[in-house]
Amino acid sequence: MDFEPTAWSCSFCGRRGTADTRYAAGLGALMCTECLTAFHEAFDAPENVNVRVLGWNDDNMSDADMLARLPLNAATAGQVDRYLRMWVGRIRERHISYAEIGKALGVSRQAAWERFSRVVDAAKDGAKDGTPDTKDPDATVTV
Repeated sequence: MDFEPTAWSCSFCGRRGTADTRYAAGLGALMCTECLTAFHEAFDAPENVNVRVLGWNDDNMSDADMLARLPLNAATAGQVDRYLRMWVGRIRERHISYAEIGKALGVSRQAAWERFSRVVDAAKDGAKDGTPDTKDPDATVTV
């Protein structure tokens, strides 16, 4: 998987990575070391002992602040989706079927294939132009 830090952004502050950026990663979310340090300190602070969720708090945000955060939320969602597609690509490299992928995601084989095959199989075949592969590798042909 491509973990070149300049291709990713911190899911917490939204900053784009540089060549020197290090991330903590999990389930598609990435946290830069600056955010990791800040959150660690916030969780250790005595005044936050009863706080269950640390981070953005919309209680004191203006409408403009809320709207300003919207693109960051959308960018993070897009990044998580890109990570998911890369993850499915790694799974497909292990020759795991779309039926198994669909089962793991709680969707049909067809739904998994429709969602991932264009990107995953095109990347596997070396397609640079994003041309979808219309052949379903899991399909059974009955004669």
